[in-house]
Amino acid sequence: MRAIEQDRLGGPEVLNLVEVDRPEPGPAEVLVRVHAVGVNPTDFWHRETGGLLGRPVRLGWDLSGVVEAAGVGAALFRPGDEVFGMPRLPQPAGTYAEYVAAPSRHLARKPAGLSHVQAAGLGLAGLTAWQALVDVADVQPGQRVLVHAAAGGVGHLAVQIAKARGAHVIGTASAAKHAFVRGLGADEVIDYTTTDFAERLHDLDVIVDSIGGEYGPRSLRTLRPGGILVALASPAETYLEEAAARQGKRARFMIVEPDAAGLSSLAGLVGTRQLRVEVDAVLPLEQVAKAHQIGQTGRTKGKIILTL
Repeated sequence: MRAIEQDRLGGPEVLNLVEVDRPEPGPAEVLVRVHAVGVNPTDFWHRETGGLLGRPVRLGWDLSGVVEAAGVGAALFRPGDEVFGMPRLPQPAGTYAEYVAAPSRHLARKPAGLSHVQAAGLGLAGLTAWQALVDVADVQPGQRVLVHAAAGGVGHLAVQIAKARGAHVIGTASAAKHAFVRGLGADEVIDYTTTDFAERLHDLDVIVDSIGGEYGPRSLRTLRPGGILVALASPAETYLEEAAARQGKRARFMIVEPDAAGLSSLAGLVGTRQLRVEVDAVLPLEQVAKAHQIGQTGRTKGKIILTL
């Protein structure tokens, strides 16, 4: 089968299209014929650093496709079922490939009204937003929620999930993306290039920050006592937990985890038209380097997808 592999760390140029053996599904696993794969910032980081991956490096965690075969004990899906998900993270999954063997409970049935291209963009980013807002922050109706990078892969889904939970949603984005973010349901949008959100906002209940760096300390200033910041960018941000506690607030660094129940909840929101996946660019697998180059500009709206 075709797959993307790298034998050294570096920029997009290290990504190679290779022929490798097709995997076999183990116990409680299914073999998925991949139709589309989502590209995520964590892919760029692992490409450059190796992260938790072995050698050779095989990237990718998002996928949407069709079950080709089921391993012993994998009772949830049968061959022909359309599925999507985010298997194994933070362990290697290697979804930049024609076939992937994945634990069956790291997947969910693809909503009938969602294409494989759209579904491939929902797993990692959607679960990140869902787990941050629902599992960690427990967003309630009427709360004030700030989503940084609200036009991005995680951000544009977080805006919609927070609205579905009944929150008043504020997003940060460049002026060119304001109409898009408002179209997602945001009640307010702040142009981060001209306005200091930390000076304008106060008494927020929840903040989702996928940017990191100085955004974390500045965001803490805008929280109400007892409010929570969910940091997504870097493990180094665990220092925010102590800083928040000194202010009578809360902060949590979060790594997204495989979650079939969360995937099903996202599928439910898609089914009730409370959630849609914006796809910025679609490229064939062999143009993976170009996809990474586009993604690392930081100028995309929604997701970049590779197709097979």
